[in-house]
Amino acid sequence: MTSSKQALAHPASSAEAAPGSQPGAARGAHGRGTPPADRGSWRSRMYRWDMKASPYAFISPFFVIFGAFSLVPLLYTAWYSLHHVQLSNLDGQSWAGLENYKSLLSSEFFWNALENTFTIGLISTVPQLAAAIWLAHLLHFKLRGSTVWRVVMLTPYATSVAAATLVFALLFSPEKNGIVNWALDLLGLDPVNWHESDWGSQLAVSSIVIWRWTGYNALIYLAAMQAIPADLYESAAIDGANRWQQFWNVTIPMLRPTILFTVVVSTIGATQLFGEPLLFGGVSGSKGGSEHQFQTLGLYMYDQGFIIGNLGKASAIAWTMLLILLLVAALNLLVSRRLRKAQ
Repeated sequence: MTSSKQALAHPASSAEAAPGSQPGAARGAHGRGTPPADRGSWRSRMYRWDMKASPYAFISPFFVIFGAFSLVPLLYTAWYSLHHVQLSNLDGQSWAGLENYKSLLSSEFFWNALENTFTIGLISTVPQLAAAIWLAHLLHFKLRGSTVWRVVMLTPYATSVAAATLVFALLFSPEKNGIVNWALDLLGLDPVNWHESDWGSQLAVSSIVIWRWTGYNALIYLAAMQAIPADLYESAAIDGANRWQQFWNVTIPMLRPTILFTVVVSTIGATQLFGEPLLFGGVSGSKGGSEHQFQTLGLYMYDQGFIIGNLGKASAIAWTMLLILLLVAALNLLVSRRLRKAQ
């Protein structure tokens, strides 16, 4: 009786009322990272502000730099493309509307630069990616000093454009003392004026691009090949497929997304090609040769903006190049979606 009266007089605590629960669990103890219970205190307000604002503070430097050095110049270029602006008189602007774009579309030099950009991009991209896949396939198998070979393939990418172009300009010297013409002479072929010939100059510029970017793309393909499951090759070998059949029926289908990525990136790089033809042409580099035979869109924009001084037309060229890149990106999105559906 006495114990029952004491139990009625002293109600059980929450820990005693719930057998098996952790001691003090009902007291609302806070773990690490848990906001304070008092939501009205300054600590709870600081905690909520920190949780909401910290992610934006971490990524804000990128957006500040992007806005200052990319977005603002882009919008300013759009404004210039709608005005008559001369490099020698930036304050003397006059409204032009779409006149710069109309003048651009009616200019034979623009269409020549667009054609040269497409030709050089095609000549440099196809052999470059084909050689990159072949090199990646060789490095995919165990070779002695594979790490050294990977570093060697990446060396051209790390070489400056000026140094590489200077060497290739000597290789493609129009005189017979140029190494390429010397090799042609050994084969009984006539020397080529690589700086004045239409196809010769474009081939010479494309060779610089191929040399610089083949190793870079080969490492991308190598990383994609190493992610292919080995079971697929084992199954193909059990079915009697040789190395070539395994490469064509297993490796290439698994590399389709990577190949599409490198094609798009190479196309963007070809559209923006500037340094190689500028330095290869020497004195007439901004013109793309004496007859504009290897003038790209990048060179044409530079020539209009900083040689002639017509910033309005140069800005219109820049936005036309941006439109071309957007079309390439849209085509990439369309093809990638169809590849996903096919898989």
